[in-house]
Amino acid sequence: MKTLPTYLLLALFLLAGCGKSTQHEHSEQEEGATGNNPNQALYDQVMDIHDEVMPKSDEIYTLKKEIQDKIAAPNLATDKKKQLDQLIAELDSADHSMMDWMHKFKPLPDSANQELAREYLENEMERIKKVREQINGSLQKAKDELGKK
Repeated sequence: MKTLPTYLLLALFLLAGCGKSTQHEHSEQEEGATGNNPNQALYDQVMDIHDEVMPKSDEIYTLKKEIQDKIAAPNLATDKKKQLDQLIAELDSADHSMMDWMHKFKPLPDSANQELAREYLENEMERIKKVREQINGSLQKAKDELGKK
């Protein structure tokens, strides 16, 4: 019986240690923003685009649901159903593109070659801009279909 509280206490310490590690990494990133990292401005621009587009996942979900409801309407023409299915596929693809970008985004540490880090961030800037275009384009098509602004 005494081993259970010991294990719980050990787990608590491990979790607390993980939280401190995360805080430490975050403070190191903030220190990089003070000028130690010459690529920080480019990193911030990439993240600004991410922060602009990421919240649109909720809108993608909402519009997708509305289109699915429209597909479920009785007497919908086959061609119209195919068109709406294609629109759902575009919304899904845009959302998956954002998730894929986020999972693959791994900026180089400050200790890395700054030229390589800059090149990486420039490539990521192009990738996230394409994701933004894809998300905004699919959202606009869905809104047009649903008669929304």
